[in-house]
Amino acid sequence: MSLQNANAAAMSAVEAGRISVLNGATPGGLATGSEWRVFSKILSVETRDAPDFVDITDTVRDLVTESGVSNGQVLVYSTHTTCSIIINENEPLLLTDMEHFLDRSAPKDMYYGHNDFAIRTVSVRPNECPNGHAHCQHMILGSSETVPVIAGSALLGEFQRIFVVELDEPKPRNIAVQVSGLA
Repeated sequence: MSLQNANAAAMSAVEAGRISVLNGATPGGLATGSEWRVFSKILSVETRDAPDFVDITDTVRDLVTESGVSNGQVLVYSTHTTCSIIINENEPLLLTDMEHFLDRSAPKDMYYGHNDFAIRTVSVRPNECPNGHAHCQHMILGSSETVPVIAGSALLGEFQRIFVVELDEPKPRNIAVQVSGLA
């Protein structure tokens, strides 16, 4: 064994990979607790516009605290195909940039077969608005975000916020929040 390999073998995986562990745990470490918990709530969120970015971070943090989960994860999930969940910064100019990005990605005024009610025969509701653009924008953003829960708190970066993003039209939206892990 060369000296270099001997030194690498003597180091922990953390040292060898140059990984800093901020909370004192090591990769492969085992968190323990008194019980496994799953805590679920459905939030009703009223949107005002489209697009609309509704910051629900503080509510999610409160639900993590209420759950009693010490180490686990919190899942935030939209039950809609034209309303997304994202994590990003709550900075007004950035939110405007994101609105413009969504509009460039799937403009509302383009042709979408989904909006052609003369030919569409599946899943049509009375008085449905044309929203093909919202479904296409949803493909970019997605339905959910999962955040680690460590020491009883959702682990978000300094500027990270959790948003409900309305892509269709203002309406009440149901957002599932599920916290699971060890108490």
